[in-house]
Amino acid sequence: MQISFAAARPAGSFALVLPVAGSERSALQSLGAERAAIEGAAKAQRFEGELGGSAEAWSHADGSARRILLVGTGGGQPADSAEKLGGTAVAKLLTSGVTKAVIDLSGLGYDADAAAKVALGAALRSWRYDLYRTKLKEKQKPTLTEIVIVGADGAESRWNERYAGLVEGVALTKELVTEPANIIYAETFVERVRAAAEGTGLEIEVLGETEMRELGMGALLGVNQGSMREPRLLIMKWNGGAKGTSPLALIGKGVTFDTGGISIKPAAGMESMKWDMGGAGAVAGAMLALAKRKAKANVVGLCGLVENMPDGRAQRPGDVVTSMNGQTIEVINTDAEGRLVLADVMTYAQRTFRPKTMIDLATLTGAMVISLGHEYAGVFSNDDSLAAELQAAGTKSGDKLWRMPLGEAYDRLIDSPIADIKNVGPREGGSITAAQFLQRFVDEGVRWAHLDVAGVVWSDKPGTTFDKGATGFGVRVLDQFVESTAEA
Repeated sequence: MQISFAAARPAGSFALVLPVAGSERSALQSLGAERAAIEGAAKAQRFEGELGGSAEAWSHADGSARRILLVGTGGGQPADSAEKLGGTAVAKLLTSGVTKAVIDLSGLGYDADAAAKVALGAALRSWRYDLYRTKLKEKQKPTLTEIVIVGADGAESRWNERYAGLVEGVALTKELVTEPANIIYAETFVERVRAAAEGTGLEIEVLGETEMRELGMGALLGVNQGSMREPRLLIMKWNGGAKGTSPLALIGKGVTFDTGGISIKPAAGMESMKWDMGGAGAVAGAMLALAKRKAKANVVGLCGLVENMPDGRAQRPGDVVTSMNGQTIEVINTDAEGRLVLADVMTYAQRTFRPKTMIDLATLTGAMVISLGHEYAGVFSNDDSLAAELQAAGTKSGDKLWRMPLGEAYDRLIDSPIADIKNVGPREGGSITAAQFLQRFVDEGVRWAHLDVAGVVWSDKPGTTFDKGATGFGVRVLDQFVESTAEA
């Protein structure tokens, strides 16, 4: 999607998008003599300027037909509805036959940031992945290729400095999460990230199976041992802050396909497990976004990339593996594999980069979906201030988080009778005991948070900034967290 900004409406053919804030209709003054007719058409469609509502009409004022799209922004401030305005406009026009749309904000109180967020919503909502759809009918194909935002001083600079790179990061995450597992596995995940990061200054390092075995990553390697694909540890470094400053560490679970292993999942719905690498996808997208916008912070992103398959070499329920930090783990359920991967990657991150703050993202538990549905991700933390900072970043970015508890009573549920720890507890509190497992691999003095994003990386219905499918969740909350804390 081509995004541009202008002081006045351009000449030529385009669809005109006008925001309508509830009953306040000043945006319609530019319609002149046709205003009454267009308002009548909107009323017939029961449009009342409500947030996210829309109505369409046609203007013939200049002798040619022009599509007019009215988009409701509710009664709040422009900044509160800016993304919804851009996203709604694109959702309505993307396959409409229109190739160019002008969103006119003139005289409506949109400052540079709010106008840039209109563009952000539009750009994010325009993302589609039709690579494998070879039989699309013409009316199903996207036609909208250009958005012009009119009437907000400074919006172009704000867009370029803050949001254009973020769009690219979210797009990378959506692409990685959408691709099938025969296309994206550990090796090709790394290749996609390398290609996307070229020329950005993002430093990339990769460890293979041999290096990880030498480091003693028995927990991660145990998950992958049933796969014909080799695992990878992807390390992305962005050094935009003060030299020598300890980096923020972002850790992503990257199970590129999860059959459950020997504890195999039911067949129904198993195809969705291609997105069990959503945490790693989010970390990769966030690192690209930070590099693209030249964030003034030191951040390292690490993705443990494996495939969980049930062949004759796969680990069995009851096996005991030794993690990188020396703790032994009784594998009760091979479908609780993500925590095994994260344990070793977290240890590597702490030993190598000495972070003061570490955040992991993982599609870790179905129990999280039962608890919070598909509206919030769960956040668990050993530090109240970190949890609050992440929740604030989630509210501001739209990647919403809800804090969940940790505690000694939950921790005792994962004690093993034959090893230091077992990888699952009882059925109840499953997302909490999974977080307790991870906490056992956090070094003393490290602020840590775990985001369980199982219910939010994929959606069966469209949202403001995504269509059905990959949501890109995680990129924006991490990006906002960095801006609010490390760059503040």
